[in-house]
Amino acid sequence: MPMDAVLPYRAMAYNNGWANHRLLAACERLSQADFVAPRAGFFPSLRATLNHILIIDLFYVDAMEGGTLGPAAWADPEPCETAIMLRKAQKQADRRLIAVVERLGTADLNRVVDIHRGDRIQRERIDRLLLHLFQHQIHHRGQAHAMLSATEICPPQLDEFFAAGEAPLRAREFEELGWAEDTVWAN
Repeated sequence: MPMDAVLPYRAMAYNNGWANHRLLAACERLSQADFVAPRAGFFPSLRATLNHILIIDLFYVDAMEGGTLGPAAWADPEPCETAIMLRKAQKQADRRLIAVVERLGTADLNRVVDIHRGDRIQRERIDRLLLHLFQHQIHHRGQAHAMLSATEICPPQLDEFFAAGEAPLRAREFEELGWAEDTVWAN
């Protein structure tokens, strides 16, 4: 049976949301002082790093939805003050991203998206844009994961990609997210 070309993007979108859920759930257990404390990384704190993930998601998801948000997305570099606020906002961004991917058919992967950059419009194929966005998320979640390891909160496992050994924990987390594994792998 030939594989649906959209299936890997769907799985990556769901895995992305799951990893964000896990990481932000761990960060919610930090004190606010630990969440904003200066740390070594491209961004100077967990709050700054995780807000960066959110605002770039909002920027690109808006473009994939046909919007024109553009650089206004990063007008406030830290729109969420707390991990609780971030988790709620990131969950909404992740749901929007999943909805974008769920609407795609194989032919749509070559569709060109207009990305409003302020002084110009960048045109990019949606498959390439999705890969860029997933890589961006992984890159900065890794930085946040390393920052979290310097706290009293144990960083969660983020690289299983729905591994079988995580089935009971995954089932509980999927329930929290309102997902079912069949949804992720449906084609």
